[in-house]
Amino acid sequence: MKTVLISAPYMLQHMERFGPILEGFGLELIIPEVSERLSEEELMTYAGQFDGTICGDDRYTKKVIEACASRLKVISKWGTGIDSIDQQAAEKFGIKVCNTPNAFTVPVSESVMGYMLAFARQLPLLDSAMKAGQWRKCSGKTLGECTLGVIGVGNVGKAVLRLARQFGMKLLGNDIVEIVPDFLLEYGVEMTDLPDLMRRADYISVNCTLNPTSFHLVNAEMLSLCKPDAVLINTARGPIVDESALINALEVGRIWGAALDVFEVEPLPQDSPFLKMDNVMLAPHNSNSSPFFWEKVHWNTIRNLLLGLELPAEKLDAFRAE
Repeated sequence: MKTVLISAPYMLQHMERFGPILEGFGLELIIPEVSERLSEEELMTYAGQFDGTICGDDRYTKKVIEACASRLKVISKWGTGIDSIDQQAAEKFGIKVCNTPNAFTVPVSESVMGYMLAFARQLPLLDSAMKAGQWRKCSGKTLGECTLGVIGVGNVGKAVLRLARQFGMKLLGNDIVEIVPDFLLEYGVEMTDLPDLMRRADYISVNCTLNPTSFHLVNAEMLSLCKPDAVLINTARGPIVDESALINALEVGRIWGAALDVFEVEPLPQDSPFLKMDNVMLAPHNSNSSPFFWEKVHWNTIRNLLLGLELPAEKLDAFRAE
């Protein structure tokens, strides 16, 4: 019998539904208690005990993968990002790493637009002032008066640019790969280097993947180039932004505000300066929120697991039809 470690928090919430399906394929399940993700140390306690896993952002480091390699055949990531998995180590030991590309493009891109609208119309400020008994008007902008710079013009970045175009924004893009000209022409996107984007954008949306080239890509040097009324939005991965540099930029008024759904350490520590900043909007890594897209990812993640274990994934269709 093959054994599977289920540690993806979103999947764990529905094991009364998916557990019997997995067991119907002859799989024995290990179901640990998970808050946000399993650490390297926590994963090591299960090393050598499972043949496949459905994981979230668990820390599958080189050490973990080496310890699990005697049995582990497939790591099926719930979602898109696989930066928490040492892919070189997995490849070395012949372990398949699967994910769901383009899983949450729609909800994440809409979250970015929501943050921009909230800052442009100053909705949180107006709300808090009213609730404090203050009838205080402020000067908001329309998005059509603003320039958006998108760092990482992949699936999510493109979706953000498409939405922003409908609001009449001037659009800038930055990426390390060439973007097809058809998209740029259709939506009026100007590709430029990162320093130029940081200088010109009113809103800066981080939508690139986390890899060695993007770690602390948005750092003190880049933030020093920003307009004083610029807003940084990060719905990608926390370590792409140097948080200490961002905190300093916010404290000294180098930039106006930030909207952060992801952080260098998650959950966000309770002593984080962000928690006391009125010009920062925070969310608990939740921009993927969408029952419709969650459901699609549930089934695709199970399918990837079954394929990696060489089990008849086509039989899943019968369960979905029930």
